[in-house]
Amino acid sequence: IEVGQARIEAKLDRLLDRGHDSKDAKQRSEFERRLAEAGGGPPDVDLLVRTGGEQRLSDFLLWESAYAELYFTPRMWPDFGPADLSEAVRAFRARERRFGGLLTPPRAGAIEEVAR
Repeated sequence: IEVGQARIEAKLDRLLDRGHDSKDAKQRSEFERRLAEAGGGPPDVDLLVRTGGEQRLSDFLLWESAYAELYFTPRMWPDFGPADLSEAVRAFRARERRFGGLLTPPRAGAIEEVAR
């Protein structure tokens, strides 16, 4: 199952295989450079705060947020203040960042169960 950045890279590979661009764009760093040039995008996100009680990204910074820690709060954006930000940062600091890695290997058959 392709997810996250791997899915985007796989789709790029399919486009490149169809002759849409040169093969050097397959390299992640080249893709990131072109992505930034195309949209003047921001750097990778470490902490993404979603206000208003919504628990989705809504197609917002998908590539840049691939390894971001997500923090959801019911507080609406206009009311989100310094104390709320402090709480989000406290929660962020308490997390163990693994950047897509697992603490322990999945048990036998777990990946097949998810794919079903």
